[in-house]
Amino acid sequence: MNKNLKYQTLSFIFTHLIFLNQSAIAAKADSTETIVIPVGGNSWVRNGSSEKITKNGLENWGDPTAVWETYIRFSKTGHIKLFLNARIEGKSKIKITLLDKSKDFFLDKNSRKIDAGEWDINKIGYVKISVQGLSKAGNTFAEPKEWILQGSAVNGQTAYVKDNQDNYFYWGRRGPSVHLSYDLPANEEIEWFYNEVTVPENQDVIGSYFMANGFGEGYFGMQVNSEKERRILFSVWSPFKTDDPKSIPSDKRIVMLSKGSGVYTGEFGNEGSGGQSYLKYNWKAGKTYKFLLHGKPSGDSTTTYTAYFFTPEENKWQLIASFNRPKTETYLKRLHSFLENFIPETGDKKRKVNFGNQWIRTTSGNWIELTKAKFTADATARKGYRMDYAGGQQGNKFFLQNCGFFSKNTEINEDFEREAVDNEPVLDLDFIVK
Repeated sequence: MNKNLKYQTLSFIFTHLIFLNQSAIAAKADSTETIVIPVGGNSWVRNGSSEKITKNGLENWGDPTAVWETYIRFSKTGHIKLFLNARIEGKSKIKITLLDKSKDFFLDKNSRKIDAGEWDINKIGYVKISVQGLSKAGNTFAEPKEWILQGSAVNGQTAYVKDNQDNYFYWGRRGPSVHLSYDLPANEEIEWFYNEVTVPENQDVIGSYFMANGFGEGYFGMQVNSEKERRILFSVWSPFKTDDPKSIPSDKRIVMLSKGSGVYTGEFGNEGSGGQSYLKYNWKAGKTYKFLLHGKPSGDSTTTYTAYFFTPEENKWQLIASFNRPKTETYLKRLHSFLENFIPETGDKKRKVNFGNQWIRTTSGNWIELTKAKFTADATARKGYRMDYAGGQQGNKFFLQNCGFFSKNTEINEDFEREAVDNEPVLDLDFIVK
């Protein structure tokens, strides 16, 4: 081989290798992931009549006023190709809206995978896909099962409820629960726990439990149960681990010792079991309510827990209930507050609560202000299925916020410290106990 031919051959090989390398880089840059978003765990319906979200997807979609919405959190911008898997009875027309852009699509019963076009994702955070039916030939517009997304905006950090394993369609639609664990002084026996709770106006969403005084064996706070009913709820878990209160042995049942006027007492199950009490009380957003919890060993291998609630409307403390827990000898431990939503249908609504002026009283009679807390969240948040959770400190209060698909979340396990107010509770404990 002459030198010129050898040189041309080497030059060709070198150029070809560069081309292949550039092609590989370009292919890698253009490569996209495909994700499947189940409608059943990531969607809600507004308006409509009989439409409902089930584990199978959207059912009974026949009302043209109904709008169903699916939420997805993107960690990068880019574009997506959107497809909808659905069962279709006949021809129908729907409108899809994403980031303020709308497109109309015709559906045909011969097609299950509907091409819903290409869309630009120009923001990082939660994005809502809204769908409304425009016309239909059958009884329903369609029976949507899942969205399929492809494109450069999709990656492994895209957040959504991935499947229904361990009933996560239910837990995912409820939304993430968030907590504040208070930093307690070492080597102190805590007999009393005091907290003040304020729900900002328009944050009192149905299904919310604003839990003020949590402890190792129970919880005490206020709920929004319906449009017409609100409760002050106090519960103590049985030492027997079960979700069925009827299966608790008699020597491990929570015993109700006393209760306040108008307070219901009974049992609860499904999330552990034990004794429950609640007062139906029409508390108001924007007002501050006070919670006081007492916990003390009774001297017979049991511990008594008693909850009191202060109403600014009546300017007085009221007994909620006093429970005796068997097989337990302890003062108050693991003090915390939390915010949860217990109705999946309202898991798309944002809610917030402020907690302030936390104090404990030790067995020696000293009041100690609690100004430090750690922010944590439940498994729904830790799995990355829902990222709309937040908590922290604002001035002299702590706050918790969840649901509603806001995009800026708080780092789990972050520590916070609020400003001390040095406003020790002025309480006649002897009078309150009576």
